[in-house]
Amino acid sequence: MATTKKPAAKTAAKTPPKTAAAKTATKTTAKAAAAKATAAKAASKATASKAAASKATATKAAPAPAAIPPGVKEGDPAPPFSLPATGGRTVSLEAMKGKPFVLYFYPKADTPGCTTEACAFNEALTQFKGLGLEVIGVSPDKMPAIEKFAQKYGLDFPLASDPENATAQAYGAWGEKVFMGRRSIGLIRSTFLIDKDGRIARAWKKVKVDGHAAEVLEAARAL
Repeated sequence: MATTKKPAAKTAAKTPPKTAAAKTATKTTAKAAAAKATAAKAASKATASKAAASKATATKAAPAPAAIPPGVKEGDPAPPFSLPATGGRTVSLEAMKGKPFVLYFYPKADTPGCTTEACAFNEALTQFKGLGLEVIGVSPDKMPAIEKFAQKYGLDFPLASDPENATAQAYGAWGEKVFMGRRSIGLIRSTFLIDKDGRIARAWKKVKVDGHAAEVLEAARAL
């Protein structure tokens, strides 16, 4: 007798289709997530903008560094000065009234370049005086160091002390300089030839020592 085969039972039931309510809930959740992401992005932009504005304000509010006076140029009246000098002297613009003279600024006593420059002016001193000119050297050194420097090399002209750099700044012999690739603010080797009327006849900035005294002497002859 033939046996009738029964159909095999299904091992897994089909997933029931989503209801309309479930679909709506899913869409609502997706929209909420998108809105939240948009809001977070907007908040991030606002924070960044606020930080940038704050930085700009801080930068704008920061005080600018004090400008260093440019000093004098040829034809300008020589700025007044009164400084203690070697040999118990005082040198001043007032004392030099009606007389031409050389005023030179050097960075530091008894250093190689400054020694070479001072000795060159000293060697030419007789010729400067023959033209009716005095020579005055100025540095930021204190008087004891300057006196020692003058005695060591037998310098016969006055060397003055300008420890506050007030005179150097007035003449523009103070500012940014570069040495061995390093930038700094300090005394700039400079020389000024001042005529009998108290005006700047010639000005040399960032002086190179070699041959400088001879160049100044030649300019003095043209006064």
